[in-house]
Amino acid sequence: MLDAAARKGVTLEVVAFDESTHTAVEAAAAVGAELGQIVKSLVFVAPRDDGELEPILALVSGPNRVDVARLAAVTGEADIRRATAREANDLTGFVIGGIPPIGFARPVRVVMDPDLGRYPTVWAAAGLSTAVFEVPPGTLRTLANAVVAPITEERRAADVEAAAAGA
Repeated sequence: MLDAAARKGVTLEVVAFDESTHTAVEAAAAVGAELGQIVKSLVFVAPRDDGELEPILALVSGPNRVDVARLAAVTGEADIRRATAREANDLTGFVIGGIPPIGFARPVRVVMDPDLGRYPTVWAAAGLSTAVFEVPPGTLRTLANAVVAPITEERRAADVEAAAAGA
């Protein structure tokens, strides 16, 4: 992952913790950031004609949830679905909770939640459930070669406020 960033001229600093940063809430607490600054790397799959599965990575702001229909529309993949834990590991080489947004052995299409752009920096998994790195969202988009598109569920203002208040 660090090599992938270095090839694009970016140096990332990985921060490791004794406690898990497996969930967005755990990661936000560990780094002292807002939940929205946490990048969830969610793996989806689209079946190919040959029976293989194509991985599609959704980079999503911590409190947000992917709307699969929106993701399908953005990617042009009608049969897209969430990957199982085993599929995510097989396709990315990483386990859920530690999947980084970059550094895969195979090409992975990446779609990025525009809400991540609301912050000066965001925090993403660095390959382990106890390691993260901080990066400006624009740099993350470049490193991941991501398409920025609305792929999350619509949330009512009251729901957003309640989430922010920790309700």
